Amino acid sequence: MKGIVFTEFLEMVEQKFGLALADQIIQESHLPSGGVYTSIGTYDHAEIVELLTHLSQNTATDASVLLKEFGRYLFDTFLDKFPGFFTSCADGFEFLESIENHIHVEVLKLYPDADLPRFDAERDGNSLKMIYQSSRKMSDLAWGLMERTMDYYGHTASIQKESMGEDGEKVLFTISVVP
Repeated sequence: MKGIVFTEFLEMVEQKFGLALADQIIQESHLPSGGVYTSIGTYDHAEIVELLTHLSQNTATDASVLLKEFGRYLFDTFLDKFPGFFTSCADGFEFLESIENHIHVEVLKLYPDADLPRFDAERDGNSLKMIYQSSRKMSDLAWGLMERTMDYYGHTASIQKESMGEDGEKVLFTISVVP
């Protein structure tokens, strides 16, 4: 997993819960990296799972809620660092449909070793079905990114999540826009 995910996660923890808690979850975790990350580095995703688990325990907040919140936070980071991806799309559906065949292609040019989730999208009127696939099983992060995407483009939308298997590697999201 790319380091930007780790650095931004710890930034979110510092902003929302304070530097002391960010340091505490690093100390409580057994991290091969020692909790030192660079945005361009690559790290085992198990480290972020462990950090998330300790954050969940220390805040008495479900990990899925925290991961979704992190997705919303990460959207703003991407918006700041890569504004062209957002300004080239007319609406939230167009942006979400561009993830697999445009955005991920560009990401792989910058980070050829990135192991990105896969997104298949199909629009049906005021709804968009997106299938998320990743061995990392972090669909709640994707959900938060989707929510913030719809907010950014000014849509009032509901998002439903349905597991497409027991293990969480494949998830169907149905995003419906209120006309």
